[in-house]
Amino acid sequence: MQIAAIDFETANRYRTSACSIGIVIADENGIIDEFYSLINPLMDFDSFNTYIHGISAQDVVDAPTFDELWPTLIPYLSGRLVVAHNASFDMSVLRQTLDRYEITYPEFDYLCTVTMSKKVWPELSNHKLHTVAAHNGIEFYHHNALEDARAAALLMVEAIKHQQVDDLDALAALHGCKKGRIYERGYHPPKTQTRRRKSAKR
Repeated sequence: MQIAAIDFETANRYRTSACSIGIVIADENGIIDEFYSLINPLMDFDSFNTYIHGISAQDVVDAPTFDELWPTLIPYLSGRLVVAHNASFDMSVLRQTLDRYEITYPEFDYLCTVTMSKKVWPELSNHKLHTVAAHNGIEFYHHNALEDARAAALLMVEAIKHQQVDDLDALAALHGCKKGRIYERGYHPPKTQTRRRKSAKR
């Protein structure tokens, strides 16, 4: 089974302001393909966002807008399980930007690598991308969309190996994680089943 790890950087606080995207295709053996592009959000850049990811308005002057880039992105997502670190952010960027350009939603299932990391490595002090990546010996340049997507993909590869399962579907099932789904003009987030403790015998 192939997964598509995705990451967005935004120009400002609005989820419709994607200014770069990284997508990494991987399977249980490692990375298969990668894609990166700057995006012209046709919006002002906030200085704080530029400080975080280093992308400015000047950098995206000649970059494609999201609607121009979308036909290139669809093949990377279609038919694959999509993952992202803090998926609620990246999925909302995707949905709200599709809404902005009145583009039909793709249909795919997705999981959050933060949630999965908490299940696989519960002993860590936190489950931020750089913390979990460092724990697994994964080096990357944080807040670059392609680097972040690559790190998220490699984390899931490591998680599959660590838990000795066949793929991410099996890993999710092992930990009671139900996949989220995006579909035409709708979505539902991933859910984690809470295991009830057995009450003590009296």
